[in-house]
Amino acid sequence: MTSTDSAQTPAKAPAKDPWDLPDVSGLVVGVLGGTGPQGKGLAHRLARAGQKVIIGSRAAERARATAEELGDGVEGADNAETARRSDIVIVAVPWEGHGKTLESLREELAGKLVVDCVNPLGFDKQGAYALKPEEGSAAEQAAALLPDSRVTAAFHHLSAVLLRDPEIEEIDTDVMVLGDARADVETVQALAGRIPGMRGIFAGRLRNAHQVESLVANLISVNRRYKAHAGLRVTDV
Repeated sequence: MTSTDSAQTPAKAPAKDPWDLPDVSGLVVGVLGGTGPQGKGLAHRLARAGQKVIIGSRAAERARATAEELGDGVEGADNAETARRSDIVIVAVPWEGHGKTLESLREELAGKLVVDCVNPLGFDKQGAYALKPEEGSAAEQAAALLPDSRVTAAFHHLSAVLLRDPEIEEIDTDVMVLGDARADVETVQALAGRIPGMRGIFAGRLRNAHQVESLVANLISVNRRYKAHAGLRVTDV
């Protein structure tokens, strides 16, 4: 290569800092299933961190009553209005109603960043066990049902008890975030980082969501044996 060729070769851009995440403080977060334990807990923590939060339910009155209970500026509405008014929509509905709920909200969720935190689980006398949805995972089912939405997966391993405990200021845990678009994943990472004690960690593409969803069955076993509210920390990151 001549010196002229070398001079014309563009310099390689430096690698992006994986912790250089966007400012999400001005985004409105909707929580579908916001009257259930997990949804209520996430709404509580995000609102306490200063995020604008709307909780959704099939019954608007129930959502408004829960919002009033939570305070911190949380609003309540039916699921359709919640989806329409939100920039980011967290799906925290029971697995049994996951598909039907999302299918009914396809239009309202078009163009939205959807964060699925649903864990498909079964229970028997031996405890919790993972179910395998036909699409591969709850998150992949969401992506199939919402072709006009940007679907990610996160917030699977959080204890609803810790989320709702007013005496706990920080929750010592990492949030595994999965998705196919880097910008969307980083937005969800940043949202997780708004909650004191939490970090959002990129954990792969959406096709890997099944393992993350399934791990909740193991954490339930841990919690029962040790009378704990176990979470996850990723080391050396």
